[in-house]
Amino acid sequence: MKWPAHGSNPAHLYESLQMDQPECITDFSVNVNPYGPPPSLQANWESWLASVSDYPDPYGQTVTGQIAGLNGVTDQQVVLGNGAAELIQFLGQLWRGQKVVIAQPAFSEYEAACRVYSCEIDNVFLNKGGSLPVYELAAKAHGAAALFICTPNNPSGLAFPIEEIAQLLECLSSSGCKVVVDEAFYDFAGSSTVVPLLQDYSNLIILRSLTKMYAIAGLRIGYLLAAEPLALQIARFRPHWNVNAIALKAAETVLADPSFAERSRKRIAAERERMFQFLEKQGFQFTRSVVNFYLLRDPALEDQKPLFLFLLKKGIVLRHTYNYPGLAGRWLRASVKTELENNQLREALLEWKKHN
Repeated sequence: MKWPAHGSNPAHLYESLQMDQPECITDFSVNVNPYGPPPSLQANWESWLASVSDYPDPYGQTVTGQIAGLNGVTDQQVVLGNGAAELIQFLGQLWRGQKVVIAQPAFSEYEAACRVYSCEIDNVFLNKGGSLPVYELAAKAHGAAALFICTPNNPSGLAFPIEEIAQLLECLSSSGCKVVVDEAFYDFAGSSTVVPLLQDYSNLIILRSLTKMYAIAGLRIGYLLAAEPLALQIARFRPHWNVNAIALKAAETVLADPSFAERSRKRIAAERERMFQFLEKQGFQFTRSVVNFYLLRDPALEDQKPLFLFLLKKGIVLRHTYNYPGLAGRWLRASVKTELENNQLREALLEWKKHN
């Protein structure tokens, strides 16, 4: 069968598997903030209705200025996108027909977007345990147009040390290879970011998403940070009005309230640790994620499909890993959700262990 390429669409998954969908499901395949959008969005929502009758600011200047100020860069170093996925499409266009290296496993859109533009893809797999193979990546990326690295990594949730990213940037600085560091989940991990490296490395591109932490995936907004010449080169691919007026209003609002992200981090970290203690006690293997999702597996199974299907029948939807190069179904990805929802997963896993 053709497995769905992304999470967060349970109906499509059940249909693909020709399974009856239970009346009540809990979707652990979606990796946005389980506590929902900030209250400030609901408080302002009605007042934003008037903005839909006119075109949005094609440059998103207010939001661009906020992002620049928060990251200590200039406005010209920021490129807004209709979600990070659109920005990845811009990069595919920029490197059309050239060689691109991806540190795998990683977000599938890097490869999908680059293949659309006839890029040659070369995968380098993370070390056993999920660490970054710095020297192998540097060797493979020499002569390539770009290297994609996702940190904190999707799907494992592990973050790579900034020193290793700096080492790669230094190794590739004279080769012409750009290093794309996808930090879509950095705000779930706290202060771990490679932004300080922008001032020293003109070959660095940073991808960010506002849809994950703030649970606004339906609005679609993300941004990119790079040295000014490179950012301006990428910005040429932006169509006018690519970010809608409501998304701009929402971004402006959430960026003005750093306390929401801090509260969310603490709540998610507590639930994540509670789940890890449970998984360890019950004999499941898992990755020591620093964000709002993690990989898990029953070590008695090479392919986790039986566990995946068992959970689906219970209305518990995890993310398969069949389209993650290097994983091929040997793990499942679960998001960290609320205490009530995490307890549902715990109960289902206990039942699995009881009968297997």
